[in-house]
Amino acid sequence: MKKVCVAALAVVALASCAGKEEWKLVWEENFDSGVLDTAVWSKTDRGTADWADTQSKDERCFAFRDGKLVLRGIVNDNLEADTAHQLTGGVWTKDKKAFEPGRIEVRAKLNGARGAWPAIWLLPFDKNVKWPKGGEIDMMERLNHDTIVYQTAHSYYTHILGKKDEPKNFSTIGFNPDEFNTYGVDIYPDSLVFHVNGVRNFAYPRMPELPDSVSQFPYHQPMFLLIDMQLGGSWVGAVDTTELPVEMEVDWVRHYVRAE
Repeated sequence: MKKVCVAALAVVALASCAGKEEWKLVWEENFDSGVLDTAVWSKTDRGTADWADTQSKDERCFAFRDGKLVLRGIVNDNLEADTAHQLTGGVWTKDKKAFEPGRIEVRAKLNGARGAWPAIWLLPFDKNVKWPKGGEIDMMERLNHDTIVYQTAHSYYTHILGKKDEPKNFSTIGFNPDEFNTYGVDIYPDSLVFHVNGVRNFAYPRMPELPDSVSQFPYHQPMFLLIDMQLGGSWVGAVDTTELPVEMEVDWVRHYVRAE
């Protein structure tokens, strides 16, 4: 797998969603080797939440093709081995690689199906920081055959206190479902800036006038990355198994920090 030595990287100029800004590429994953680098990635664990209740380590849910990681949602044909009716593949960097605040981008192609719910998102790397107090950054979620994706900021402030419009914590943006698209977020001390293909979607600001602004904006901390195909749940709805298998193809992951 191609790894990038930080010292060998040049500063690259990218168009920030807030204007011209220089970013330095400090790490990238291109999935060129055809195997999962277990020093960085693990297959996602099964859980009870909607997003995790079909996650599986079944080899059929994972593949490498043309230098890309492929994550699949499939019909489970062996309920004795696993009681989940569908199985999905996901990877994360939990307990292995932390992403410091900066710009994170993932280039992926999302193939649609009824009940498909692919996602790219971030959670706090510190395992002692419990959800939702540590925040969650959803860089991309797509439902079914939609031609839009959702980008969202979750926290104690939005989830427990229900403050989702003060300020608005999500927005949607169009994408081309037949092509690879680049989903990104810039993490600043005072805001999150979401973008797709370099086009700014929206910004979620820190509200300094709040008595405890950390509960509203906990995002300026090391995070780990999750990339997963998901099937079914209360938000996306029922799965049409005739449209399975469904794939999510991941071309690369890049992490930048602001150049001094």
